[in-house]
Amino acid sequence: MKKILFGVVTLVGLAMVESASAQVQFSLGIKGGVNFASVNVTNAKATWDGKTGFHGGAFALFKVTAFAVQPELIFSQQGSTVTLNTQDLNANFSYLNVPIMAKFYLPLGLNLQLGPQFGFLTSAESDYNPITNTPTSTDLTEYYKNSDFSVGMGVGWDLPFGLTIDARYNLGISEINDNASLEAAKNQVFQLSVGYKLIKLGK
Repeated sequence: MKKILFGVVTLVGLAMVESASAQVQFSLGIKGGVNFASVNVTNAKATWDGKTGFHGGAFALFKVTAFAVQPELIFSQQGSTVTLNTQDLNANFSYLNVPIMAKFYLPLGLNLQLGPQFGFLTSAESDYNPITNTPTSTDLTEYYKNSDFSVGMGVGWDLPFGLTIDARYNLGISEINDNASLEAAKNQVFQLSVGYKLIKLGK
């Protein structure tokens, strides 16, 4: 994780150095798309599989030549489908995520993305109670941490007319459970996004 964060800081630093001799391009936009989420649970009593949700929010882009930094504010539906005795149950976790992505641009608007993501839990509702190992609808918010840390990595494409397309994988680094009775668990989310730049300043 330290190597990944060091790489992000290096990219951001290079962008800042370049800004001394190049004009900064600023964009502000909105984005949204589909999540393919799962919770990686260690020594699980049930089977935790993937589930589909959505995400949406806003982003800002600060670009200098081939380097850019893109902070975002994203609401994200995450969680898992839990299989208990052949019965499929939903574990629905919602987060307000703040990714800060370093981007390196290739020709034709293609770009590589890497950066940290800070998540804040807004709700945790489930048809499966992991403490009692029973199919019982319950609010589990108090049993999970209020914050989450992930590393995002992906590719993107800035199209003409302000459109953007992103494919990103968010790998959970921190454990999300906050109760000794729960198994160790981390978020894993693959995202496909479409965005639009509402404001664009600079060349």
